[in-house]
Amino acid sequence: MGDADSPARVQRVLAASEGASEFLSLIGAEELSPCLFAESLVMVSESSQPLGQFSVSVQPACYEEQGGQEQDCFLVRAASQSTVNEVPCGSSITAYISKRLETLEQHQHEYVKFRAHPLDRKTHVVKRGGRLVVTKIIEEGEHEAQTQSFSYNCASLHGLVLEAANLLVLRVLAKRRAVPQDTFLAFDTEAHVCTSAYTAMGFQKQLVGMTEVEVFGIERAVYPDEGIPMTWQFYFLSDGHLARRVQVGSPATMLLQQLPILIDGDEAEPRPVFEKKSLDWEEDVQLYSQFLDRKEELQAGHASYARRHPELRTLLADFLQLLLLRKPDDVLAFAAEFFAPFATQRPPGSAFQASDKPSPFRGRV
Repeated sequence: MGDADSPARVQRVLAASEGASEFLSLIGAEELSPCLFAESLVMVSESSQPLGQFSVSVQPACYEEQGGQEQDCFLVRAASQSTVNEVPCGSSITAYISKRLETLEQHQHEYVKFRAHPLDRKTHVVKRGGRLVVTKIIEEGEHEAQTQSFSYNCASLHGLVLEAANLLVLRVLAKRRAVPQDTFLAFDTEAHVCTSAYTAMGFQKQLVGMTEVEVFGIERAVYPDEGIPMTWQFYFLSDGHLARRVQVGSPATMLLQQLPILIDGDEAEPRPVFEKKSLDWEEDVQLYSQFLDRKEELQAGHASYARRHPELRTLLADFLQLLLLRKPDDVLAFAAEFFAPFATQRPPGSAFQASDKPSPFRGRV
């Protein structure tokens, strides 16, 4: 196991520009809300032959951190599948991104199914106790899977924008029609920290289906410590929908085939007003039919649950038998005392009440 903060790696840990973190922190909910949607593009070759699909979705979610704490966040999913020169290949990303656009957890999977030497790479990134832990699993051909794990100090990663967070940041930039001049941090293909930057490419015309639309271009470049930079060019509609994506040097292009319904984030739709009408659902044939269907569905579900848990009948039978024998005046307090030993959060101690110990479920006299 290696550590990205070990002395041998300290000199290679870079820093984002001063404005990068501030830029990310100033992106508020009013800008992010219109960016929560799903979209799909077609991957085509240089000769316009279809090769596969590319899809991205962003939706609100809740992330459970280590220790059981939960926080509202965004769930980002992206996937591409294609066949190039009769070789299946693809990639997928699933990530939880905080409201401050920090990566809480990210799963990335890439594969190329060569017949003689298939390659499968999985990268898991998760934030744990002030560190960003990276685990890589690489399988090549028939060789045994190689696992490598290392971590970074989160305090040194201000301005980090990983792949899933980048998809959300790009939608915000597309709606702004402007990009920051800051230098951000990113991961290269080996999950090592490097720098990245965004560049505005101006406006172009693009044919989507049978409609010519104006798109705004943004280039993102990632600069690894070793090797040549990796560059992607994205072209967006006015509401942040992706119209075209090109990785410089790749023969494939992602294209939007059908113009979506544009999202207008400036004008809020008026709230509909519905008149209050008296409703006799028992006289309405459709509603009464839905009621009967739902009733049968619930009854079947309850019966199935009871069959799977025969201990339920025994527990209730014991309670009713003791209730009828004691005939207490306060049935609720008696039930609370009876079921208290089964509570999962009961403090440690004896499950049996002492006869002279006052019950916490009864009022004090």
